[in-house]
Amino acid sequence: MKRHIVAIVVFTTLLGAALTGPPTLLANSERRGTSVLTGVVLGPNDKPVARAAITYQSSSGNAPHVVRTDAHGRFSIAKLAADNYDLRASARGVFSEWEKNVTLHRGETRSITLRLIYAKQMPKSTTSAATVK
Repeated sequence: MKRHIVAIVVFTTLLGAALTGPPTLLANSERRGTSVLTGVVLGPNDKPVARAAITYQSSSGNAPHVVRTDAHGRFSIAKLAADNYDLRASARGVFSEWEKNVTLHRGETRSITLRLIYAKQMPKSTTSAATVK
């Protein structure tokens, strides 16, 4: 009799876990946020850059994603969770500096301008090689 009761308790526990799933597994709509990051990418000549790639990831290290600008150099990244984000633009071998820790609050829409710069314009800390003594 005790075996049957133990088997029933184990079975119902497993069945309940299978039906509800682990608490960390959320539906896609619950994982996505309500924040939006918009902006424009400007070239070294301060004109909008069409089809520029925007690489972004949360500052906590989630996998990077890429979106492209439209014909007017604008981009929009919707359904972001409230978090800090790092992003950078690139086009035709020219990059912007990393914009780090861009904070988005829940439901917020934030706009940012990314400027592509030539390597000779980049700060020394990002272009100089480290020397070993």
